[in-house]
Amino acid sequence: MKKRATDIVMIALFTALTAVAAFIKIPIPYVPLTLQTLMVMFAGLVLGSRRGALSQILYLTIGLIGLPIFAQGGGPGYVLQPSFGFLVGFIPGAYIIGKIVEKETVLKFPRILTALLLGQAAIYLIGISYLYFIFNFIIYKPISLSATLAIGLFAFIPGDIIKTIVAAAVLVPIRRRLILFQS
Repeated sequence: MKKRATDIVMIALFTALTAVAAFIKIPIPYVPLTLQTLMVMFAGLVLGSRRGALSQILYLTIGLIGLPIFAQGGGPGYVLQPSFGFLVGFIPGAYIIGKIVEKETVLKFPRILTALLLGQAAIYLIGISYLYFIFNFIIYKPISLSATLAIGLFAFIPGDIIKTIVAAAVLVPIRRRLILFQS
């Protein structure tokens, strides 16, 4: 019972951290630069695959219900925002990161970095695909693949590299304390 209560608290904590991180942002057109992906990384690293993904499912659900916890608001209409695909990508991103690291007892920086990069790749893949789809087929503002990559990828690479290195560097020294939260 104690384990279940701890799981609920930790999932809720990372849901809240992701929501708070949405408001630490640099506004740029279409997809704002936030600290959300850093929280998604920590969710996967700390909670593992299942609980990390659950924290992001809960985040998405709360925002779609109508609480304005996304970077540009909330509600069911948010699915039409060009940036919504990145939010959907948080779920497999956290899952992939968690899956790679959760069974390791001795986790080294390169392994963590690999997990984080693969998690980021999942977020980008879903986010960029959704961005392209929304522009070309929903709001009828035709956009090329290269323009989509400029808006949804290239603008974020420097910041995401920094966030990835920070997440990996922070986890290595505190790994032993985090094992109790992982499967």
